Amino acid sequence: MSTHQNRPEWLDPFYPIFDSADWLERLLPVGIKLVQLRIKDKPTEVLREEIRRAKTLCAQHGTTLIVNDYWQLAIEEGCDFIHLGQEDLDDADLDAIRAAGLRLGLSTHDHDELDRALDCKPEYLALGPVYHTILKAMKWAPQGVERITEWKKRVGDTPLVAIGGMTVERASGALTAGADIVSAVTDITLNENPEERVRQWLDVTRP
Repeated sequence: MSTHQNRPEWLDPFYPIFDSADWLERLLPVGIKLVQLRIKDKPTEVLREEIRRAKTLCAQHGTTLIVNDYWQLAIEEGCDFIHLGQEDLDDADLDAIRAAGLRLGLSTHDHDELDRALDCKPEYLALGPVYHTILKAMKWAPQGVERITEWKKRVGDTPLVAIGGMTVERASGALTAGADIVSAVTDITLNENPEERVRQWLDVTRP
């Protein structure tokens, strides 16, 4: 399992992703310390309110909030961490993002994307999908845990996130293969007891 002698303050090995601040209100009290707010296809005013609410909740619980995609809103709302996919990177103003002091996480799916992402010097890199995922249609086949080991050799000290089809049962394998962080979505939100599932995640990811 990966260990960090000089672990960044924000880096927690368990990194759930939710599509509304309602999920944060419900599950942050269980002990989540790193979370992504990933909302798609909503009006700007709705997004802004969700980000504001998420930011307040994360401040109350000592949790690092990472906003997916909407870097302009993240800057305007005083957030300090964003995640961009490769398509988002096409349109993002990295100079403006860095000037605003935002930390940056990036998605990667193949070697070209990894090279591009490394050039941006992000705070973390995500590899996916490790397994088949039902979250969204993917043009990439499942990467497998072997790719985690390969990616970790390439990224060195940059924290590596394993995402895509991740479950409590698969988490240890991903961490052993070289991931520093494991990200989960549907394994929590589709579970009949999300609170208990989060507790299981915490047990398996935190040394």
